[in-house]
Amino acid sequence: MALARLKKRREFLRVAGRGRKVAMPGLVLQALAHDSKRTPGAEALRVGFTASKKVGNAVRRNRAKRRLRALAEEMLPLYGRAGHDYVLICRGATVERDFDALGRDLRRALRRVDGETSK
Repeated sequence: MALARLKKRREFLRVAGRGRKVAMPGLVLQALAHDSKRTPGAEALRVGFTASKKVGNAVRRNRAKRRLRALAEEMLPLYGRAGHDYVLICRGATVERDFDALGRDLRRALRRVDGETSK
């Protein structure tokens, strides 16, 4: 299943500025519920990916983002909440970390964010 993507800088900044953030060893997750009045298709689950130069050169950054994209396509439809934007941020350990461990990191982060955002 292809997930809707966050592509514009202002979307990333909105999630970073107003959303919840959870740091795990392999990734950082930011999450924010949509504003249903302003966001068309607000029931959709959207995701964005980013990697800073701290992660490494372009090859390492792209590899880290590919790993997180594969993980998100597998897990967000099962564990993510509709009507939310998620930003997955690569860390230095994202490339070396075992894929199963990355999956556990993402599930744990989603549970923490969900617990903090639910009313």
